[in-house]
Amino acid sequence: MDESRPIFLQIAEQIEGDIISGALGEETQVPSTNEFAAFLRVNPATAGKGVNLLVDEGILYKKRGIGMFVAEGARARLVAKRRDQFSTQYVRPLIEEAAKLGISADQLAELIRKEQSA
Repeated sequence: MDESRPIFLQIAEQIEGDIISGALGEETQVPSTNEFAAFLRVNPATAGKGVNLLVDEGILYKKRGIGMFVAEGARARLVAKRRDQFSTQYVRPLIEEAAKLGISADQLAELIRKEQSA
């Protein structure tokens, strides 16, 4: 766990990552908050806060008396969300820095291709 960020956010991101990677498929039951709490050695309320964050976003849903499950379409929504975040956090700043350095879009694309093949 990253000490600089809230644990409940890290739990939510871990679940999101498992959904995106396919480790947790749609309609699959996710571990309970008590299981997360025991595994990560955190307060169950903290684990619950991370899970409930995903419930509020429609990524997970509750089956009364059974547990939490991955919602239909969750992976597609998460991929779209992560792509938007990727653009905001990485692509826009990259383009801005390239412009400051006089690197054209074509030159930037070529630099990316070189790095990708390395």
